[in-house]
Amino acid sequence: MLDLSYEAPKPKVIAGAKHDWELVIGLEVHAQVASKAKLFSGASTKFGAEPNSNVAFVDAAMPGMLPVINEFCVEQAVRTGLGLKAQINLKSAFDRKNYFYPDLPQGYQISQLYHPIVGEGEVLVDMEPGIARLVRIERIHIEQDAGKSIHDMDPNMSFVDLNRTGVALMEIVSRPDIRGPEEAAAYVTKLRQILRYLGTCDGNMQNGNLRADVNVSVCRPGQYEKYQETQDFSHLGTRCEIKNMNSMRFIQAAIDHEARRQIAILEAGGEIDQETRLYDPDKGETRSMRSKEEAHDYRYFPDPDLLPLEIEQGWVDDIAASLPELPDAKKARFVKDFGLSEYDASVLTADTANARYFEQVAGDTDGKLAANWVINELFGRLKKEDHSIEDSPVSPEQLAGIIKLIQKGEISGKIAKDLFEIVYTDGGDPAQIVEERGMKQVTDTGAIEAAVDEIIAANPAQVEKAKANPKLAGWFVGQVMKATGGKANPKAVNEIVAAKLGQ
Repeated sequence: MLDLSYEAPKPKVIAGAKHDWELVIGLEVHAQVASKAKLFSGASTKFGAEPNSNVAFVDAAMPGMLPVINEFCVEQAVRTGLGLKAQINLKSAFDRKNYFYPDLPQGYQISQLYHPIVGEGEVLVDMEPGIARLVRIERIHIEQDAGKSIHDMDPNMSFVDLNRTGVALMEIVSRPDIRGPEEAAAYVTKLRQILRYLGTCDGNMQNGNLRADVNVSVCRPGQYEKYQETQDFSHLGTRCEIKNMNSMRFIQAAIDHEARRQIAILEAGGEIDQETRLYDPDKGETRSMRSKEEAHDYRYFPDPDLLPLEIEQGWVDDIAASLPELPDAKKARFVKDFGLSEYDASVLTADTANARYFEQVAGDTDGKLAANWVINELFGRLKKEDHSIEDSPVSPEQLAGIIKLIQKGEISGKIAKDLFEIVYTDGGDPAQIVEERGMKQVTDTGAIEAAVDEIIAANPAQVEKAKANPKLAGWFVGQVMKATGGKANPKAVNEIVAAKLGQ
């Protein structure tokens, strides 16, 4: 549950011409199950295959073909529910959702309306340090995806690609707990992070593997609190659904535009029609797609080809025992074990690859120093070159080697950056590079003192200024470091310069 030390963010308030208004947002996130086979057939789910090449007879709705449930997809849905602290329903069932799907040959979608496999759960969404929103999950059900209609290849015809038809989806339905565009994007970001940690969805929004339907309504201040007391949705205003959002930036922009559109209608004395809308990113506005259907419009009924799905508690327990450490727990551990700030821990736990790399570096080095080098030096360089952590030319062992040399006092911070550049570009063992190239830090106080004496003797006017203004002693430190090629121990240089200048 929500840590009581967290403060909930304030709701987004939009000032209309006549009144202030608050946003109320709920999301239905469609996450493609990470599985090599589809939900009811053995056809491949590989993205980018030739059109209509990943289609089994059952996907094409050939006569006499019957669906057979993919157990692994069920396991992935259970794993997701457990990761979201949700109730797992040991008995669930599939229903037919009847609607005209030009890219779903059977003419209906197999889904779960009345008895979903996963019940109520929660997602804790961090907005900033100490500020979080607890978003309640209403349900997760599994269903088959539709294919793809292509309208821009011929002026007179549309084409259909059935490769995605029958791919397993998890529809993760939230309560209307989200109160602003930024929160909505943060919620999807956190949900995607959890799914990736669990390995149940790759979260690739560009390929359509994670997309969201966004329900937006507006209400006057105080109405949301009445809804919380009564659970009466009429307090929240009439909602409109924005379909198939696959970008965090577009989610925020679409919500903002839709809210202002609704406010303008209400303040002009009109009413909001419950409908499904699409977002046009080029125009930055939503437009009507169709009137919003209710469950009875789809004529749901139990699928006669599929028996009710019954799973055993022991199987669920085994899945629970295999769950990985999830983002919130990992972040808390990084803060506790390595002494990191909450911000640094958040950056390092953003995905599993980043976290794994950092832990390998910090294994036997200073945690804070390791975090600084991973975040600022490595991540900064990788981002500049548009590389991921998996493409890093510097291995965790190499970066740990650089940090160990700093800790031992064998190289200074400046030398370490030069060494990092060499390792990043040419590779090699850091300790061996330092030895072969003579990069070791000068710790001999006698040699450093000689260099300080030489600089002082050559700059008598600067000496007088430094004695009058101690802050100018840094000039001598810089000159000594320059004279020693950056190899002198900075701490020793500062101490000797201060002593020589009588400070």
